[in-house]
Amino acid sequence: MADTGSIKGIRTKGGAPKSGRLDLATVLGLLGGFTLIAAAVVLGGSVTAFIDAPSILIVVGGTFAITSISFSWEEVATAQRTIAHTLFRHNPDSTQAAHLSLQVAERVRKNGPLELQSVMPRLADQPFFQKALGVVLDGTPVEEIEHMLQNEVNSMATRHMKSAGVLRRAADVSPAMGLIGTLVGLVQMLGNLDDPASIGPAMAVALLTTFYGAVLANMVFLPLASKLERNSSEETLNYRIFALAASSIARRENPRRLEMLINTLLPPIKRIAYFD
Repeated sequence: MADTGSIKGIRTKGGAPKSGRLDLATVLGLLGGFTLIAAAVVLGGSVTAFIDAPSILIVVGGTFAITSISFSWEEVATAQRTIAHTLFRHNPDSTQAAHLSLQVAERVRKNGPLELQSVMPRLADQPFFQKALGVVLDGTPVEEIEHMLQNEVNSMATRHMKSAGVLRRAADVSPAMGLIGTLVGLVQMLGNLDDPASIGPAMAVALLTTFYGAVLANMVFLPLASKLERNSSEETLNYRIFALAASSIARRENPRRLEMLINTLLPPIKRIAYFD
């Protein structure tokens, strides 16, 4: 049973992720998409032709304003913070979470419940697990521990789904704001056909608002919503593994039984054989 990595001093077989590590898939995906569009713009002609302040106001400002109607200010603010957090991965994958849980359970089984006092300070990168073990150390009844941790898991999942909902609502609104901007530009153009100098700016508003709305919806909001849902699913699984480990430690069960229970949560491809 070789150890190959560590999380704040706790050794794990799967290796430890670096907390706050930049999610290259998200960053490179966004940069790559916008770089391709920018390259097409530059190769096709003037860059300034694709920059129009009224169009930006209509699409960006309008999307934010209309999305805010569907949610509370707190939910919109939380979604904005979540967008930034989506660029980082704070949690190990579920296999690493399982290894960490089993190692802690093994140490507590070997050295007694007071071993939690030395283990907990090393779990600063995993605040949920640290909190769960703290409740165990306090001698809280097992049934109360399970109820408390389950509520925490449900609360986290609900919070993330609301943030994903904000992003998906913004993805619905931004193309609509682009269409509204197009209508505004067409009305301005048709109302000033006798003034050739005004036709160009009005047509720019008409076309660029649709362009901005499509870009925001399909290159920003929808991909980030999907990534958030994916990360939330992984984090929920980690939380369930940590909650199961805390309950098992509180019951003073054999870690081998905990391994079997954890494998019932993991997909077949990620199931572990920690004690083999």
